[in-house]
Amino acid sequence: MSLFLSIEGGDGAGKSTQAGLLMTRLKAAGVDALLAHEPGGTAFGEQVRRLVKGAAPRSPMSELFLFEAARAQLVRDVIRPALDAGRVVVTDRYADSSVAYQGYGRGLDLDEVRALNRAATGGLTPDATVLLEIAPERALARVDGSDGAGGRADDPDQARFEREPLEFHRRVADGFRALASEEPERWFVVDASASPDRVAEKVWAIVSHLLEIRGMGGHA
Repeated sequence: MSLFLSIEGGDGAGKSTQAGLLMTRLKAAGVDALLAHEPGGTAFGEQVRRLVKGAAPRSPMSELFLFEAARAQLVRDVIRPALDAGRVVVTDRYADSSVAYQGYGRGLDLDEVRALNRAATGGLTPDATVLLEIAPERALARVDGSDGAGGRADDPDQARFEREPLEFHRRVADGFRALASEEPERWFVVDASASPDRVAEKVWAIVSHLLEIRGMGGHA
């Protein structure tokens, strides 16, 4: 029995922080878990990551193809083998990010983005997705430290997107909300404006329940 979990949200929502805290709880509970992140997680994916965060101009479709290429490698080399081995896989971003960022944010056709997602992942969809929801204004204030919380709360390699105007981040947030409303049985929305520890407790409540349903433990 395996479990595939993704953590999604806009820049500054605290995805990397919560993914790390969740892994700590999973290990404390004796759960065999693997943490992955996008783009990256493979030698090829890390090269793509450097391209993504670079300053070279690219079209929205070119940007999407970069993410899909890294995703395809990650699924083949890391995620599927771990799931086949019965492990829990937690990924910091996954295909839904492309729908939110390149679809809603950049304005690409949503059906085309979804079709490329299916091709890259072979149709592999998370069993559950945690959406860390926070107002874009507050999230970006976290990123630049102007909220008084001590600076960055998320992935340092996301700087390219953080430089986008506020309206872009609002479109991304709208996209995530739309995705969550389309599949309420898969998505779990968590208020990410609270302290990291409080958010982590909410995330753990969701994940531990899913583990119990599958008979995989989850008490820690």
